Amino acid sequence: QVRLEESGGGSVQAGGSLILSCVASGYTFRKYCMGWFRQAPGKEREWVANIDGNGSPRYTDSVKGRFTISKDSTKNTLHLQMNSLKPEDTAMYYCAADRTRMDNCYVPLNYLGQGTQVTVSS
Repeated sequence: QVRLEESGGGSVQAGGSLILSCVASGYTFRKYCMGWFRQAPGKEREWVANIDGNGSPRYTDSVKGRFTISKDSTKNTLHLQMNSLKPEDTAMYYCAADRTRMDNCYVPLNYLGQGTQVTVSS
């Protein structure tokens, strides 16, 4: 059974930083999509960043230059470094992974974690 467990969320002031981590169990990091999604209250879940089958990172426009996604396959861990946080980044952040998709990773993936809350105050 695949399990994705996020950690690292919290409350910060605008301009601050957080590092989110996602540990995968029952899932081996291979050349498939892995990424982060987020959902703010009253809004739909949106794609934030991903690493595709070629290992290339992709970001939604609103976080480019501020967020960095990385993975450590030896530890089955995915990270999201978030800098220069803004109040509009406030959301529940979800780790996601797929068992077959290698590109176009911005679509809903097979596996989703329970989420970790990020709150940015102005």
